[in-house]
Amino acid sequence: MRRVDWSVLDAAAREQVLARPDALEAPGRADDVARILADVALRGDAALRDYTRRFDGVDLASFEVDSAAFDAAEAALSPVLKQAIDDAADRIERFHQAGMATPYAVETAAGVLCERVIRPIDVVGLYVPAGTAPLPSTALMLGVPARLAGCPTVVLCTPPRPDGAADPAVLYAARRCGISRVFTLGGVQAIGAMARGTGSVPACDKLFGPGNGWVTEAKRQVAAGPRAVGIDLPAGPSEVLVIADAGARPAFVAADLLSQAEHGPDSQVLLLSDHAPLLDAVAAEVERQLECLPRADVARQALASSSLVRVETLDDAFAISNRYAPEHLILALRDARGRLQDVSAAGSVFLGDWAPEALGDYCSGTNHVLPTAGAARAYSGVNVASFQKTITVQEVSRSGLAGIGPCAAEIAAAEGLDAHRRAVTLRLEAAA
Repeated sequence: MRRVDWSVLDAAAREQVLARPDALEAPGRADDVARILADVALRGDAALRDYTRRFDGVDLASFEVDSAAFDAAEAALSPVLKQAIDDAADRIERFHQAGMATPYAVETAAGVLCERVIRPIDVVGLYVPAGTAPLPSTALMLGVPARLAGCPTVVLCTPPRPDGAADPAVLYAARRCGISRVFTLGGVQAIGAMARGTGSVPACDKLFGPGNGWVTEAKRQVAAGPRAVGIDLPAGPSEVLVIADAGARPAFVAADLLSQAEHGPDSQVLLLSDHAPLLDAVAAEVERQLECLPRADVARQALASSSLVRVETLDDAFAISNRYAPEHLILALRDARGRLQDVSAAGSVFLGDWAPEALGDYCSGTNHVLPTAGAARAYSGVNVASFQKTITVQEVSRSGLAGIGPCAAEIAAAEGLDAHRRAVTLRLEAAA
C-alpha cells in the first residue's frame, strides 16, 4: 500500500490517490461490451452458448437450472451453512420490511384528492457474481427485497462453475427467497440476455446486482438508448474507506482493509488517520495477516492501488471521505456515533471497533448492493423501493375543479400552452 501525507500533496496527486483502479483500465472495454450485447440481441441463445464456452470454459445445452438441481444443492450444503443463510435472510427481511414505503392520500384542496399508490416491477433480473468466489449473500440481498416488493417474475443469473452447475449455496439462497428461475449465465452476456430476452431467458424490466467493470459497463449500456431497461445503481468493484483515530486496533483495521482487498484485483481500500503510528502499525498488520490468507495474491493486487493516508485532523479525513464517497465507510473512532453527522456521502457506514464491514456483507440486515466509484454522492443502496414503482393519482370533483382550475389556466397561459388552458377552461364553463 502507498503511504502518503495528504497535506503535502498537490491537487493532481490528491486526485491520483482517490482514483479508482478500474477507471484506469481497458480503454476499449465499452466497444467490446457493445459488440457482445449486440450479438446477444441478434443471436440469442446461440450467442450465449458461444460466450459461455469462451469465457467460462463450459459447453451448456441448457442454461436454466431445473428443480432437481435445487434439491441436490440443498442436500449438498451443511446444516450449519443452511442455518446461517436462513438467519441472514431473516435479518435482511426484518431490516428491509421496516423501511418499506407506504401508499398515501391527501386532499390538497377541497374536492381534490391526490394519492400515491405502489406497484411492484413486473419482471426483474438479478445478477449474482461468481467470478473469483460465489456470492450467495448477494442472492439474499436482492431476492429478499424483491419478494417483499411482490415482484411477480424474478430471474436470477449467476456464472457457471467449471462443471457447468450453479453454486449450491447460491441456489439454496435463491430458493430461500422464493426464486425458481435461475440461469447459469455470467458476465456481459448475462446482462444482455436479461435486458433484451432470448429464447430461454425472459426480458426484464429492471436489472439489479453488483459486478466487475465489464458487468457495470454492460448495465450502463443497456440502461441507455431507445430500448433501455432500468438498472439499480452503479455497483462495480468493491471499496472501503476507514477513518481511524489513535485508539483504533491495528489488527481490526488491517482485517477490514483485507476483507475488501480480497474481493478482486480491481478493489480499492483506503485508510485515513491523523495518527502516524497507527498507520505504521496497520501497515505491519496487513503484511502479517496477508501471510495466512488463501486469496493473498488477489488482495496484493488490490493493495497496489490502495493507500494509507496521513491527515492533519479528523475533519480533513471526513472531507476527503465525502469527496471520495466510498461504498463502505468504517469509522474506527472513539466517538463514532458522534461523528456520523459529518458523513454526507457513503453507501453504508460501520460505527466503532465492533462493526466489521463483513457483517454488512452477510447478515447484519442492511443491503450490500451499494453504489461504488463515487456514485454514493447521488445514489442509495438497494432496498424494497428499488423493486417498486410509485404511481400518482388525482381524483377531482366538480367543486374541486372550480377551486383550482383558474390556477392551472393562468399558469398554462403564461407558458403559452393554449390546449392545456382550454382543457381546464372548457370544464370550468361546463361546471358553472
